[in-house]
Amino acid sequence: MTALTLSTAAAAGLRADAIVVGIAKGAAGPVVAPGAEAVDKAYDGNLASVLETLGASGAEGEVTKVPAPSGFKAPVVLAVGLGSEPEKDEIFEAEALRRAAGVASRALSGSKKAAFALPVQDAEDAGAIAEGALLGAYSFDAYKESGKDPKNAKAPLAEIAILGGKPRDKAYKAEIERALALTEELNRARDLINTPPNDLNPEAFAAVATAAGKEHGLKVQVLDVKALEKGGYGGILGVGAGSASGPRLVKISYSAGRGKKHLAFVGKGITYDSGGISLKPAGHNETMKCDMAGAAAVFAAVVTAARLKLDVNVTGWLALAENMPSGSATRPGDVLRMYSGKTVEVLNTDAEGRLVLADAIAKASEETPDAIVDVATLTGAMVLALGNRTFGIMANDDAFRTSIHEVAEEVGEPAWPMPLPAHLVKGMDSPTADIANMGERMGGGLVAGLFLKEFVGEGITWAHLDIAGPAFNEGGPFGYTPKGGTGSAVRTLVRLAERTAAGDLG
Repeated sequence: MTALTLSTAAAAGLRADAIVVGIAKGAAGPVVAPGAEAVDKAYDGNLASVLETLGASGAEGEVTKVPAPSGFKAPVVLAVGLGSEPEKDEIFEAEALRRAAGVASRALSGSKKAAFALPVQDAEDAGAIAEGALLGAYSFDAYKESGKDPKNAKAPLAEIAILGGKPRDKAYKAEIERALALTEELNRARDLINTPPNDLNPEAFAAVATAAGKEHGLKVQVLDVKALEKGGYGGILGVGAGSASGPRLVKISYSAGRGKKHLAFVGKGITYDSGGISLKPAGHNETMKCDMAGAAAVFAAVVTAARLKLDVNVTGWLALAENMPSGSATRPGDVLRMYSGKTVEVLNTDAEGRLVLADAIAKASEETPDAIVDVATLTGAMVLALGNRTFGIMANDDAFRTSIHEVAEEVGEPAWPMPLPAHLVKGMDSPTADIANMGERMGGGLVAGLFLKEFVGEGITWAHLDIAGPAFNEGGPFGYTPKGGTGSAVRTLVRLAERTAAGDLG
């Protein structure tokens, strides 16, 4: 686990493997960002020129290493690009600081300690740097030979010191504590997403939630197959029917007290998705261990809310199942009776996420929370619409959709509001059931949202986050985002809970 401290020490006298400074793209070339004044002075004010000679421009994600000046205890200065220099009287945005800190952490993997001399104007800046650095330091090597022997592994950066902070200032301390709690839980979500499905089936995921509940004082209830059958959860049971690993519905609750606002988060937890009888083609199922990323995000958000002692009640619902083909699997053409009482004709068993979510949303609605937000790697159509880095937001309330979009952008998670066109509902008409689990092919992500809307309790505000694109990064790492599981939507859910606790969402 990476250690994190605020430091008032001078950069020259700090024992570290590297001093991290920021550079930005100025009108006439790279410029040294605030926070690195002492380092620049040691280069006689020529640090930007030295870096430009080495090809640095200050572009976002750029990394340049130079020997530290004479008299510094750290041997290396690592300059990381912050992107364009802010206009006069403006400051670097928090997301630019997060990304730069993340890039620096990845570049210093294997180092023991780094001192970050990036721009810190206030406590929020210190928190953003801490968050980015801790997320960038993430690695997942539990299944590699090197991961079994710490001596052979290229361990993540072990200690981070943020210069320019105020260790005794309550606001700064609170931001650092928040960053530690949030990133530890987000990185745990990443671990869950990256864990192979032979080691993370529904029962194993439920056990992780139960253990976390005991650790952080959360109430956890696990419905196994017998309980699901008794309760009539036809959607979850139908999806899990083909697997030797039975499904689960996990309720994990953080209570701030009676009379507080109540948020319900619902996560799709398909621990492996083969497509079922509607089998996915080769090339489309190798990464389907990530199909439980929504449940991982919900789990991490509830635990973070508890660790931060937020003044809001938060309930997480993890709809866990493994979607496999077998003699007992649900077939295309089967009709399932859902928890709500509605019947669903299953036209495609690979449209399974909406089935488990529908049961969990209907159950969550019985508690009449102030709002329900579901999170799911739900549709390839959303990836086609928004790409690999942006998730879609749908809702039955335009103002709530706008609020979630604002929250997502605030924490640095690219998102975009999407409509729920009423005319697409007719495409889900079924001759034998109340509704089919498929509709028109075009606008498939919106059809899925409309399907879920049918199971939301009357009068309850609801939003749906389709994180199919950003949940799993199959490309190279960037900023503080690693290859593999990303923990998408965790920060949005946590900030939503924080704003609700503060009374900012009405």
